[in-house]
Amino acid sequence: MNTEVADFFKFNLWANLSMLDACSNLTDAQLDATARGTYGNIRATLVHIVAGEEGYVRRFTGQQPEAAFREGDPFPGFDELRRRARQSGEGLIAIAEQLEHGQLLQLSYQGQVLAVPAIFVLIQAINHGADHRSQVATLLSQQDVMPPELDGWAYYDAVSRLDSSES
Repeated sequence: MNTEVADFFKFNLWANLSMLDACSNLTDAQLDATARGTYGNIRATLVHIVAGEEGYVRRFTGQQPEAAFREGDPFPGFDELRRRARQSGEGLIAIAEQLEHGQLLQLSYQGQVLAVPAIFVLIQAINHGADHRSQVATLLSQQDVMPPELDGWAYYDAVSRLDSSES
């Protein structure tokens, strides 16, 4: 069992859900905001984060989500995004917990099948989420909306509060 790697994905799930919560009460105009250097508007970026995570889970399990997000699809709403973020996030946690040292994935890339160390796919999953959450934070800041604190210390505080409330 690989609990240290899984902890990164527990953090990642918390950060995704925190960002979704922070954006769920924005106006349509705020959700439509975009800026040069970001993926797109806030809605599209949030969907992209979740779709990406579902893709990483698929690379490990071979299982497609029930209805994959496609670029240009209507925004599914925050409840659906939360549900799918939780599902893909928990999937990544389970994958990380079962990760074996030196594990390889067979991935198709530009018409070739490559043996890729699984840890690199997990590193990419963490990087992808952090990069796009940062872009959403930028879009929020540019609109004078305080983005949520999503660093390691904020996560520690959130987990510590949760642990003390369960005692």
